[in-house]
Amino acid sequence: MRPDDYQPPLTWWSHTWRLVLMLVISGVAWGTRAGYQWEYARWWFVTDLSVGLLTYVVVWWRRSHPVAVATIGNLASIISASSAGAGILAMVSLSTRRNWREIIPQAVLAAVCGVLGEEFFNVPDVNEPALLRYGILFAVLATMIGWGMYIGSRRELFASWRQRAILAEAEQEAEVRRARSVERARIAREMHDVLAHRISTVSMYAGALAYRDDLDRAQVKETAQTIQETSHLALTELREVLGVLREGPGDADPEQPQAVPQDLDALIEEGRAGGTRIEYSCSADLATMAPARFRTLYRCLQEALTNARKHAPAAAVTVRIKGDPDVGVDLLVDNPLPLRTDPTDLPPRSGLGLVGVAERVALSGGRQSALRTDDRHFVLHVWLPWST
Repeated sequence: MRPDDYQPPLTWWSHTWRLVLMLVISGVAWGTRAGYQWEYARWWFVTDLSVGLLTYVVVWWRRSHPVAVATIGNLASIISASSAGAGILAMVSLSTRRNWREIIPQAVLAAVCGVLGEEFFNVPDVNEPALLRYGILFAVLATMIGWGMYIGSRRELFASWRQRAILAEAEQEAEVRRARSVERARIAREMHDVLAHRISTVSMYAGALAYRDDLDRAQVKETAQTIQETSHLALTELREVLGVLREGPGDADPEQPQAVPQDLDALIEEGRAGGTRIEYSCSADLATMAPARFRTLYRCLQEALTNARKHAPAAAVTVRIKGDPDVGVDLLVDNPLPLRTDPTDLPPRSGLGLVGVAERVALSGGRQSALRTDDRHFVLHVWLPWST
């Protein structure tokens, strides 16, 4: 992480207390010299104050130009004690970057400038031992660097925490979006599975009523009754799906109600009653199959029969189911493709049925293929594991 990435913005309070602290430090450092300068070397007093004010202006750019500002502060310390506050702030600010290639040269420069200031621009009647004066100088320098590096490490730590929090929040939002997408796909599959089969039956019978004028009164009544019953079943199944979807997460299995083997036979008989010629054989004991896997099998067959009824209503459909707990279950649905016909006579196509089949099979750990053969047949093959 670059130093500029974890430097926090300064508020008006941050600027205020830093300015007050700089003034206090400058006052303490200059206090012993100001009186002597005013009495014996007034030019020195004016120079000290002018250079100090200059450093107070320059220190404002300590973050954008840390090395240049620290260099000016160190050079100013040779002749100006009033620049001590600004120089210390510049050195501490530089140290927060924790870049030794910047810190070491400035530390050496600060030490050299401090020694020059003590030797050539100190008050003559100062009686402190040189060892004490230089000890204080190097102690202050080490404290500045250490304190600045400590502040920098804390800033970087807090910045990394903020960055992790932002990343975690973004990941959580992405997970929520993914969950919503999965939920929308599940709802779309359920709605399609429930409505497509029933509505295609209604469409077929309604089409017969519209195009056939040779039906007697009893046949018309029977067909209308079939349309009514099929519509009622569609509404009932839709209410069941909506009831499950309204429940909160974890309140119910979203794939309920589960289909049973008898429903598969009823599905075949329903297709035959609707006029579809179905050749059906099943050599598997589906009663021992995992309920979730059987439901997927049921939905795949339902979609295959729905497609056959919509797109090839007069064609014969072959349905083969075989398998056992060791090898899984295979579903094969084969129907001839219709000859060219008027597109306006065909029901609308969404293309979502086979997409839903592929998604269901993939979620169940199975495989599926849907292809058109050279002899104009459409073949849907689904393999599913027997258990979960």
